[in-house]
Amino acid sequence: MSTTGSPLAGLKVIEIAGLAPAPFAGMILSDFGADVIRIDRSSSAMNPDVLAQNKRSIALNLKSPAGIQALIRLCEKADVVIEPFRPGVMERLGLGPDVLLKRNPKLVYARMTGFGQEGRYAKMAGHDINYLAISGVLSTLGKHDDKPSFPINLLADFAGGGLMCALGILLALQERTRSGQGQVVDAAMIDGVNYIGSFVYNMHKAGALFQSPRGTGQLDGGAPFYDTYKTKDGLYMAVGAIESAFYEILIQKLGLDEEKDGLPEQMDTNGWPKLKELFTKVFLSKTQEEWVKVFDQTDACVTPVLDYYSMPTPAPAPKLSRTPARTRQQSKDGGEEEEYVESFLEVGGQSREILIEAGFSEKEIQELVAKRAVAGTGLEKASL
Repeated sequence: MSTTGSPLAGLKVIEIAGLAPAPFAGMILSDFGADVIRIDRSSSAMNPDVLAQNKRSIALNLKSPAGIQALIRLCEKADVVIEPFRPGVMERLGLGPDVLLKRNPKLVYARMTGFGQEGRYAKMAGHDINYLAISGVLSTLGKHDDKPSFPINLLADFAGGGLMCALGILLALQERTRSGQGQVVDAAMIDGVNYIGSFVYNMHKAGALFQSPRGTGQLDGGAPFYDTYKTKDGLYMAVGAIESAFYEILIQKLGLDEEKDGLPEQMDTNGWPKLKELFTKVFLSKTQEEWVKVFDQTDACVTPVLDYYSMPTPAPAPKLSRTPARTRQQSKDGGEEEEYVESFLEVGGQSREILIEAGFSEKEIQELVAKRAVAGTGLEKASL
């Protein structure tokens, strides 16, 4: 698919290879038409990165002065650079924002960190669970009288990290249309997930929907009408019947009668344990497929809990009517594959074409190869 009509067509992005959050930010930009060039560290066959679709790769040795200078030269013609390292690493490499923005004042320099550039934890290693913990969000997640639970690594890495980083980049690019100047985007996962948790934070302070201790409120597992229930075949149904009108349909479809069965009022928290016990028993009476038929096309807010094997491959969102994202993987001959494909990008697979596009002469390319500063397909084999 041609990227000419894509929202970010013509945008050149340098993504320094890293773990999930930064590649996800790069993938968002790539899916919507940006030319994303990933800077890899070696020329070994494949980088197992399932967030690499529609990107290109150049293998540069950033321990080599020549490799550093090559990257600086690439950034001179770029709109965005995304770096995933701990604070100070890029500065020690001679690739900090002071250097790159001086060479390219229009550059948007995005920094993807866990704990931010400053503070007590800034230089410490961490993962999604740690950023959730320090942000305060983790303390709100989990069942009553149980330890805090975490939703895989979706909240901090991807929502608070990669997605917020992409948003920051787009905001900086929008501002650049007025000022003509680039700037630094400081995307710390601890800040991003804290911001995403604004609703939970404010509702906790207001004492609404969420109660203390955790797991006793309407949306955090305390309410019988907002929970998951096991079915006869060992699968699950998700129930989200918060509004009274939806709750009435839920009760009806479960075959219950509030008066005849002596059910507690929906918002009577003292009666929630009894309702949970009853709902649990009723849902165990049918298979998931049977419950799907019961609740199909109703407003009870009851749906099956499906696994990824039951779902289509994730595709770019949101959907744009006039300039949609790239939803097909381009083949090597420029045609289109049948569907959106998660790719394992060949490391250094486009090293030569990327260097040529950036204005490097054949002599300069061979010098980089000789200095073991670059490797990849079509170049003399060199281990970085």
